[in-house]
Amino acid sequence: MEFYLGTHVLNHLEKTDVPLFISRRAFDKRKSSLDALGSWALDSGGFSELRLNGGWTLNAQEYVDRVNRINETPNLTWAAQQDWMCEEVMLEKTGLTVREHQRRTVDNFIELRSLDCDVPIIPVLQGYTLDEYKECFEMFEASGVDLRAEPVVGLGSVCRRQNTEDIERIVTCFHAKDLRLHGFGVKTLGLKRYGEMLESADSLAWSFGARYSQSHCSIHRENPTTKNCANCLTYALEWREKVV
Repeated sequence: MEFYLGTHVLNHLEKTDVPLFISRRAFDKRKSSLDALGSWALDSGGFSELRLNGGWTLNAQEYVDRVNRINETPNLTWAAQQDWMCEEVMLEKTGLTVREHQRRTVDNFIELRSLDCDVPIIPVLQGYTLDEYKECFEMFEASGVDLRAEPVVGLGSVCRRQNTEDIERIVTCFHAKDLRLHGFGVKTLGLKRYGEMLESADSLAWSFGARYSQSHCSIHRENPTTKNCANCLTYALEWREKVV
């Protein structure tokens, strides 16, 4: 399993060759490319889009244009599609149903794949219950998308409940269908439950943990220069080493 270290600090790309996972929104104000040392993947920023705006503010062509510009930074492996999360808080923001979020997710993937994107776009299964994820799988199939043939399929709406039996059952179900899953925001406890059934996963938990506990890395522990190491690459790499 490939474990991507989530980060919101763009220059980490130029300081480590471990696989990184970065939100598209982090690049919004960036005008120049970076010299990435290792492979990395791009999150769509969909959680923030729906939470802040109640929907996507970019259409599919605008998203592809952004991804192509971001791809000027080398070694980008894939970008997630513009999916619609299905947690209750997101349904309240949009005023839509799970079924409609799923329909928009499937339609968006098909549209993105029809456009001239220089980066592989991965599909994302959406739902909340196991049956809803199965319905989303069927919607992709009915639209001519064979998820078994995809190199990676994202599993959405799991990060806030990744250490639960529900998510373990969902991962087990689609692993049995031969899907190569990426677990968004899957942390240590989730990885212990079902990590061997994932193709890849990512987590930014190190930053939240450092900020919450006011923790420092081994270098800054004795002589701290900031309140915590929530932006510190050394802390992030030490955390990733423990996870791996």
